[in-house]
Amino acid sequence: MSETNVLGTTRQMIARRGNRTKAVLPVKVKGTDKAGKAFEDLAHTLDVTAVGARLGGIRHELKLQDEVTVFYRQRKTQFRVVWIKKMQGTSEFQIGLQALSQDKEGWGLGQEQQSVPAKVPLSMAQGSV
Repeated sequence: MSETNVLGTTRQMIARRGNRTKAVLPVKVKGTDKAGKAFEDLAHTLDVTAVGARLGGIRHELKLQDEVTVFYRQRKTQFRVVWIKKMQGTSEFQIGLQALSQDKEGWGLGQEQQSVPAKVPLSMAQGSV
């Protein structure tokens, strides 16, 4: 491996605040879109950490630093939008979120969330809920 690859990997590891867990979880997102209109979208997570998430299926354009509320099961959490990506050929967006408060059990995935990077929880891999 070249020094560039090692350094690049090290920089990425330092910049990331927590391990990602791939998880597709249904969520409801409420907030105000770029045009200033209130919205409520049914969306889904793509991956989660103890302090954030990447969501897909967002149908309203948002702005960086916007605050949104994400509802998952009986939990309600406030997040800040830290990145936005328009999905080509669709009217959907992916958004990266950072939690405004830290709840280590925010997604209900327990220790898997902190200790198993980029793995689908066993229950999801087997198709059970």
